[in-house]
Amino acid sequence: MTISKVQLFSIPVSDQDRAKAFYVDTLGFELVSDTAMGPDMRWVMVSPPGAQTAITLVTWFPSMPAGSLKGLVLETDDLDADVAALRERGVDIPGGIDDQSWGRFVTFEDPDGNGIVLQASTERVD
Repeated sequence: MTISKVQLFSIPVSDQDRAKAFYVDTLGFELVSDTAMGPDMRWVMVSPPGAQTAITLVTWFPSMPAGSLKGLVLETDDLDADVAALRERGVDIPGGIDDQSWGRFVTFEDPDGNGIVLQASTERVD
């Protein structure tokens, strides 16, 4: 096998414009592409700055209803600052920061209810 990376994965959303605003304006991702794919379909792709993996914000997979993704894990170098910024931008972080032996994390949801973990690991896997 010669698989070298995860290129992209899809997050199911109900409104691509609302999701794009959340991932770009709230989380600070870069807009990679927003291209028409035909009538009533768009390819909206975002990515954390400098990341190799991108995310498509999709509305067209019947087996992936909006809000059904759980367990998207994002890594940060400054959890406290990022949590403060997210709260300032209106993101509800109900449990606050959870400290574990392997690092610290918070959980929250995007506007559709997709579950996101933001963590600062003690030992990172790059």
